[in-house]
Amino acid sequence: MMTGYPSSGKSTRALELKQLFEAKLSEPEHQHRRLAVQIIDDASLGVTHDAYAKPSAEKIARGALLSAVERLVSRETIVIADTPNYIKGLRYQLYCVSREVSTTQCVVHCAISVDAARRINQARADGYSDALFEELVMRYEEPNPAAKWDSPLFTVIQHDPADQLPFDAIWDALIEQRAPPPNFATAMKPVSETNYLFELDKMTLDIINALLESQKSGVPMSEVVVPGTKDKVRMPGRNLTLSELRRYRMQFTKLNRQVPLKIDKISSLFVNYLNINL
Repeated sequence: MMTGYPSSGKSTRALELKQLFEAKLSEPEHQHRRLAVQIIDDASLGVTHDAYAKPSAEKIARGALLSAVERLVSRETIVIADTPNYIKGLRYQLYCVSREVSTTQCVVHCAISVDAARRINQARADGYSDALFEELVMRYEEPNPAAKWDSPLFTVIQHDPADQLPFDAIWDALIEQRAPPPNFATAMKPVSETNYLFELDKMTLDIINALLESQKSGVPMSEVVVPGTKDKVRMPGRNLTLSELRRYRMQFTKLNRQVPLKIDKISSLFVNYLNINL
């Protein structure tokens, strides 16, 4: 996964990474691997900058990305997701896609100051509008190497010719290392399966009930405080139905039943999941 501010050079680094992979895979000692390298970017998905200005359009764009990754990711293909990936909840979903097919993954963070990114964006003919650029910068959630979906994390200072991609380390993380089995996280969780499933169901149900209760006042709300986390659910500008919320809860719990999360992270991750999909 590539991540970084708008105009941080993600596409430049993604193309460089693709070329490095193809060059190494063409070497005699690696030709037996028979791996393809594929970049998925907004252009290939038919996504324009305007999609990030409206929640409904952005939801469609994220769905297109997830579908494309699900379709392409395998043990025979190296997939480079060259899209903004600026929300940790989306990076978590991409991590889950990789985990489900037992493939390795990593995050490449193109670091750049906001001022430098702003200058580059303004100089580009195809840059984001000033207002949307500032909004995307405010929304950006930097990757955290302590989070499993952001690890291993490789940071490169963008637009600095002297700061090269740590390709050997990336190659090792993706090619030489074995992917964790689907139940890898169970060893990290000192709680019984029964207790975990109980907490998963209870915490997600508490959040659903809190959202439904908040709508009873009839007063439109842009954000709703829910139990178990400081994160807030961003409302989509309409009332949410019980069937809709049940569907998202079912999808989230199904995704996380097999590979347990840390219990103290369940509420926060479910809120992030809702904010991506609502």
